[in-house]
Amino acid sequence: IMRDFSTIRKDFPILFQEVNDEPLVYLDNAATTQKPTQVLDVLRHYYEHDNANVHRGVHTLAERATADYENSREKVRAFINAKETAEVLFTRGTTTGLNWLARSYGDAFIKEGDEIVISYMEHHSNIIPWQQLVERKGATLRYLPLTDEGFIDMTAAKEIINEKTAIVSLAYVSNVLGVINPIKELAEMAHANNAVMIVDGAQATPHMAVDVQDLDADFFAFSAHKMCGPTGIGVLYGKRKWLEQMEPVEFGGEMIDFVNLFDSTWKELPWKFEAGTPNIAGAIALGAAVDYLNEIGMDNIHRYEQELVDYVLPKLQEIDGITTYGPQDPAHHTGVIAFNLDGIHPHDVATALDMEGIAVRAGHHCAQPLMNYLNLPATARASFYFYNTKEDADRLIEAIKATKEFFKDGAK
Repeated sequence: IMRDFSTIRKDFPILFQEVNDEPLVYLDNAATTQKPTQVLDVLRHYYEHDNANVHRGVHTLAERATADYENSREKVRAFINAKETAEVLFTRGTTTGLNWLARSYGDAFIKEGDEIVISYMEHHSNIIPWQQLVERKGATLRYLPLTDEGFIDMTAAKEIINEKTAIVSLAYVSNVLGVINPIKELAEMAHANNAVMIVDGAQATPHMAVDVQDLDADFFAFSAHKMCGPTGIGVLYGKRKWLEQMEPVEFGGEMIDFVNLFDSTWKELPWKFEAGTPNIAGAIALGAAVDYLNEIGMDNIHRYEQELVDYVLPKLQEIDGITTYGPQDPAHHTGVIAFNLDGIHPHDVATALDMEGIAVRAGHHCAQPLMNYLNLPATARASFYFYNTKEDADRLIEAIKATKEFFKDGAK
């Protein structure tokens, strides 16, 4: 039975509060999403009933915790359609996954003269690790340009991705422009040049069905907190053939097989990369978030969010003096909508909206190269999730109009 999106809000207790004497409208989902009681209950249950360290103990609590922890890994494997659980590594989040890759894969395989290709729309977590790597290795970082509407320029991509390319690392979905990148096509271009395809899936995994085998991604990173799960836990998927050749980035307990005085051997995949006591509660709660999203259905979520964009984007575009960024056709725009109002700083816009109980983000969204590329100091950003409603969209529109009036009157 399909869940009714109008009742789904009830699963999120945080949404039922007042901010500045107004009912909260939470539109900062690209930064982090709220957690349903179904996930919060699992977190609490773990700490109240099963709290023990994993993989080591033979006592009952340890066995329960280990079973739940590894069961979550299987849930994640199925969710992204990885071939086997050995290819699913638990991390702190997308940023950690990308840093591990730059250190582990990068240090092992990148040599002087190699080129690493990213785009102007990348989040800082998919820029800085590569900047550091090319510095260490004497390699080169190259950027894929964008079209006027924020799509990757595929004609330019065909020239920039060439025989010198060793890594292509791209966001599946932009956290500013609201575009979905043609990862499968770009992966083909990368593989034709013997390069690996790395995908920052932080903004995609919560909103649409992901199939890492179909995309043919060599690596795919994402975070739980953007998909109804807790903070501090994420996933790095990697093809077994690469993970087996890579060295761990962190060392200590849990990831070792044998420790001698002067050398040690690593456990098999996936544990080889997971040093120390992991975020057990976080991993189990991520499994609960996956269950929750599966119950609603990723295709249903994608369709519903598309309906919201179809509704709100044209209404935004009608407002005099507004600029919306990324694709202007709602059919090609995700629920992440960045905008500016003429003559009003985005931080002032966000503050004014907050006075109306509406939470949006303002700033460079951890994408300063993109802001420079677009010649913008910053933008305001409203980002929707499946527990948002058309009423939320209406409140946003009304508040933007009121903000415009307020500043217009104030400027006289």
